[in-house]
Amino acid sequence: MTEQRAPGTGGTRQPNTIGVEDSSRAIPDEPTPVREARDRLAQIFGYVEDAVYVGLAVLLAGMAVVLLGTSALTFWRHIAAGDLAANIVGLLDQLLLVLMVVEILYTVQVSFREHVLTAPPFLLVALIAAVRRIVVLTAESHKVLERGEPAFRAAMVELALLIVLSVGLVICLYLLRARPSPGAGPPAAEARKGRRAGV
Repeated sequence: MTEQRAPGTGGTRQPNTIGVEDSSRAIPDEPTPVREARDRLAQIFGYVEDAVYVGLAVLLAGMAVVLLGTSALTFWRHIAAGDLAANIVGLLDQLLLVLMVVEILYTVQVSFREHVLTAPPFLLVALIAAVRRIVVLTAESHKVLERGEPAFRAAMVELALLIVLSVGLVICLYLLRARPSPGAGPPAAEARKGRRAGV
């Protein structure tokens, strides 16, 4: 493979900066006090961001523990009363809510650790919410049917849209996870082909 070299650069390879502004040319040289003040403010804002993330993580963790404890208590009460089968949908709804809170907590954890927002956790939370609503609509379809045909038709339209949304979210998650991360090397098959070709 040959490298692209710009003329008049003495053979130096030009970095790929498409879509990235060159700060060395866009911002002139600043005085040292201004640069230090800018760095100090950025550091302060970073501490504030970390404090907000820690507060969110603590609240979400508390919510997850309380919801899980409530679900477990409700589960044992239904077992003692012998009506677990009649209330299994409600319990599943609560457990899916706990799972959503845990996934949001994971998103906050990743944001706190890497200071970057990634799409897959948000897509997973949306997928869990859609599945949760699908479960509730499916379980309560007989109740909706008793309200009349217009209500049942609206519920079926909502169910169809939720299924389409769930399929789209699954496809997005698959594409995001199959996409190579920036800076990663070429796939193994391409690397082997390159070695065989003597590149």
